[in-house]
Amino acid sequence: MVAYDVLGSLVPIKRTLQAIDCQNQANKDSEEPSNKRVRPLGRVSSLANLISPVRNGAVRRFGQTIQSMSFRGDGNGGKTPGVPQKPCSKAVAPTPPKRRNSTLWSETLDVHQKGTFSTKEIKRQEAIFELTRGEQDLIEDLQLARKAYHDPMLKLSIMSEEELTHIFGDLDAYIPLHEDLLAQLARATGPDGTVGQIGQIVVSWLPGLNAYRDYCSNQVAAKALLDQKKQDRRVQDFLQRCLESPFSRKLDLWSFLDIPRSRLFKYPLLLKEILKHTAPEHPDTPHLELAITIIQGVLSDINMKKGESESQYYIDKLEYLDDRQRDPRIDQCKSLLCHGELRNKSGTKLHVFLFTELLVMTRSVTRNEHHCFQVYRQPIPVQDLVLEDLQDGDVKMGGSFRGAFSNSDKAKNIFRVRFHDPSQGQSHTLQVNDVFHKQQWLNCLRSAISVHHPADAAVTTPASSLADDEADENCPLTPAGATSASSSLCGDETPSPTSTSPSSRSSSSSSSPLSSPSPKHKTKKDKRSLCALGKRKETMV
Repeated sequence: MVAYDVLGSLVPIKRTLQAIDCQNQANKDSEEPSNKRVRPLGRVSSLANLISPVRNGAVRRFGQTIQSMSFRGDGNGGKTPGVPQKPCSKAVAPTPPKRRNSTLWSETLDVHQKGTFSTKEIKRQEAIFELTRGEQDLIEDLQLARKAYHDPMLKLSIMSEEELTHIFGDLDAYIPLHEDLLAQLARATGPDGTVGQIGQIVVSWLPGLNAYRDYCSNQVAAKALLDQKKQDRRVQDFLQRCLESPFSRKLDLWSFLDIPRSRLFKYPLLLKEILKHTAPEHPDTPHLELAITIIQGVLSDINMKKGESESQYYIDKLEYLDDRQRDPRIDQCKSLLCHGELRNKSGTKLHVFLFTELLVMTRSVTRNEHHCFQVYRQPIPVQDLVLEDLQDGDVKMGGSFRGAFSNSDKAKNIFRVRFHDPSQGQSHTLQVNDVFHKQQWLNCLRSAISVHHPADAAVTTPASSLADDEADENCPLTPAGATSASSSLCGDETPSPTSTSPSSRSSSSSSSPLSSPSPKHKTKKDKRSLCALGKRKETMV
């Protein structure tokens, strides 16, 4: 015996009977008491409506999951009587981030038109085209920061208007500035797509970039406020949604706010590239050279203004436990040369600030929900500062119980700073994360010291200054080729402003008169130190 299914195909009788039993069971289940507690479909599906209709795939899939959960919860055991279950559809891929158009100028020309230009002219037009496209991108980013971040947060009361003004600055004032340059370049573009002369345009336009002085000088405070507001769950959620949206190109809010500053430092490179591919006899050549001089002056002024603002911001954040720690020279500091987190010999994290007049070591603390820097020990005036470049393994750094019983805690990337007169304060052995940052610190410290003590007027330090335990334990690095005893200090040398690399430091220090004379009778300890110095000299980069 055979039977036909709904499509008219032949099926075995056993399968037919199973289908009938399933249908009877479904009808029986449908006759359950009407007072059974069932989750309303509308209540569950309304949860999906709480999710804003963004295009991001991850959020969209989350909403689809909630909706599918509501449908599964309405049936008995996840099955709807008499309704065949549809196979699960494949997960929708997330929306890819928006990409910038990277078309080259030469790609806008046809084959015949491209053959009419020389290779040098094509490269010149490519550089001009890159300048133009960069201005268009900057305008789009400024508009995006206003429309996608500033205005929604103001409308939803996620931040106050005062806070948004402090973070975003006056973005609207900069958009017309860049639109003006675009309009001038468009008028200078010929029918064949080339720009004949651009020098006079940029010479007259570049001084307007001084408008960014206030914006750049406010960036340190703006970044600190933004980081503080990110602790708010509403701000955090809003920024995360924007980051996951295609329009953000996977960039966070601060990346958009920092784009104008990074754009400023691209102008000299772009102008030099245009000048590089411009013939010397071209009328643009003198104007481009003048434009490069102008933009460098603008950037110098912006950097100076930004440095003063940054320096004052951190000076205001300093907290003194003892009034004797406050050095009056702190008010004379007009620039912050370098700052960052380092560790001292005991393993304590210190945030170190190198101002033009003072080296200040602090601990990062929070007072009344405000972040500040508690001054640690006595600040060292730069004019009294002695720097010692220590080799890896010269010092054992503490900070862990296990390290006290092992020899694996020998420190790397370390240097020491101290007063020229040891009676004024203790020395500090500081550790940096890597070789690169250590070299940056050494360069900044040497540059600051050289302002107060030029190489021809350096002050020598007697060997007896190593009386304290910390200095006696660690033998400082002596210049390559020097014949001084192990007690001489490399930090006593005041390097010239040009000595920014270890190799140049070694060559310039070998004839320095600052090393103390070699004693006639060397002890065993002195001989071992000299041997160690010889080995260090070989490993210097």
